[in-house]
Amino acid sequence: MDPDLARIERDVGRLPWRTREPGFSALLSAIVSQQISNQAAAAIWGRLCALPGCLTPERFLALEDAELRVAGLSRPKIGHARALAEAFGAGVLATEALAALDDAAAIAAISSVRGLGAWSAEVYLLFALQRPDVFPAGDLALQASLADLRGLAARPSARELRAMAEAWAPHRALAARLLWHWWRYRTGRPSMDESPPSIVAPRGVTNADA
Repeated sequence: MDPDLARIERDVGRLPWRTREPGFSALLSAIVSQQISNQAAAAIWGRLCALPGCLTPERFLALEDAELRVAGLSRPKIGHARALAEAFGAGVLATEALAALDDAAAIAAISSVRGLGAWSAEVYLLFALQRPDVFPAGDLALQASLADLRGLAARPSARELRAMAEAWAPHRALAARLLWHWWRYRTGRPSMDESPPSIVAPRGVTNADA
């Protein structure tokens, strides 16, 4: 294993193994997380989940835009979330069908929906489908984490990080988890799943869809 990755658990503690339930709700949470901090995403997600039926495509479509704006979704994200719900409702996306696709095909299927890009698709494959060799190189926290871990002068770009991650195949998903673990330790910022809904988002590294 990469010696830098190998020391992460020794230095910061055991890696928590986080997963998400496959399907509409996991991709909806990815939309919520795009371009904002984990703390802000957790706050919005908590308010969104309090809306009756928001985690099923059919009932999500029945919610009013005003309700979704109060929960914290921006106008573009409301449109993207509705496009996702419509894709599930029409069978363009289906939980079981996505799980049966290989990584590249699943990423392409998810990315075909308006508002969902490579980052959202790769995060879904990593956490919901637990694919072992997926690496969301566009994630800004992963870029910052590796720069910090290796003492790099600058944060690598998504392209540079993806090239670096080839050395970790076929276990790139584990490398991503370890780098997120390191970054949470170094910044003191919890993951979206750990953040209490009341926390207000600070400025800083955000999730990206690239």
